Amino acid sequence: MTGPFADYGRPRRVEGGLRARSTRGAIGRSWWSRRFLEVLESFALGTRLTRGRSYARAGQVLDLDVAPGVVTARVQGSRPRPYQVRIAVEPFPAARWEQVEAALAAQAFFSARLLAGDLPAELEELFAATGVPLFPAGVGELDQHCSCPDHAVPCKHLAATFYLLAEAFDADPFELLHWRGRRRADLLDRLRALRAATTDRGGDDGGTVAPGSTGDGRDAAATPGDPGTPSTGDGRKAVAAADDDGRAVPAVGAARALAPLPAAPLADALDRFWVPPVPLPDRPPSLATGPDLLLRQLGAPAAALGGPGLTERLGRAYREFGRFRPEADRPEADRPEADGDGAEADGDGAATTSGGGTAT
Repeated sequence: MTGPFADYGRPRRVEGGLRARSTRGAIGRSWWSRRFLEVLESFALGTRLTRGRSYARAGQVLDLDVAPGVVTARVQGSRPRPYQVRIAVEPFPAARWEQVEAALAAQAFFSARLLAGDLPAELEELFAATGVPLFPAGVGELDQHCSCPDHAVPCKHLAATFYLLAEAFDADPFELLHWRGRRRADLLDRLRALRAATTDRGGDDGGTVAPGSTGDGRDAAATPGDPGTPSTGDGRKAVAAADDDGRAVPAVGAARALAPLPAAPLADALDRFWVPPVPLPDRPPSLATGPDLLLRQLGAPAAALGGPGLTERLGRAYREFGRFRPEADRPEADRPEADGDGAEADGDGAATTSGGGTAT
């Protein structure tokens, strides 16, 4: 290492620091943590992220705190005093959060997943449709500061904090939304209230409404919506419902895909529920399996046991055994014909009686 930091040695060892759970390869297990790191790595920050990943795995981050709009951490470097790290992002305004909450509550899919503690992947599309991207679109959206003397941004201490932040999102996905300005309890309470209001109005049909409707009987084309509301492809706006002020909220995921389809009466949908879309065969198809199938799957035995020659001999024996079928299991057409006295003709024209004698 050259430059003004050439005299700095290895970072001081830390007891009880926050250590990344991933010991090798990529960090982040869930789609939201991986997406967060993908966005950071797309900023072409070079080897600084790599050094930060090593710091995160070595347990150099002493603590990490997530608050609305800001993440703070202490990272132990080579100096005795830990460095103070701060990563700030502009939280979403309250008005935007109200739009997001209305859009989430309008589709039962999102409400159910969030109330279960999960973030569906379609959530990113919904945030983008309401005009507030869930993840930073550029490094300029992040206000990064570290008390270390390195002027590079991000330095390895900031990078280590990013990786530990991604794992914090893994452990609790609502920390990502908290960083963006909405606490978990507040968001879920708001969703429950909005869903209850929708149910009381009798407007909960599973999360979608008829195409071209805002959910309250008005035409979507006559409703001034957000310019980011997605289109169904035929000039209409795809909406899932309307919020309390009558504004259309965007439909994403399955609701967006179903928006252009004509609405079917409930009675017809129930009648077709148990009807397969195509006729089913009388018996499910089965794969043809020979009597020596398992033998072929095992491979050749060792030379001490007979090698490939043993496999060949066993295969012939298995195929011979497979030709024998008990009388009761044979198809009736394959059974030998019997005469009226219960005698069966043998291959020489003689008949064997049920008593064991031979009729000529």
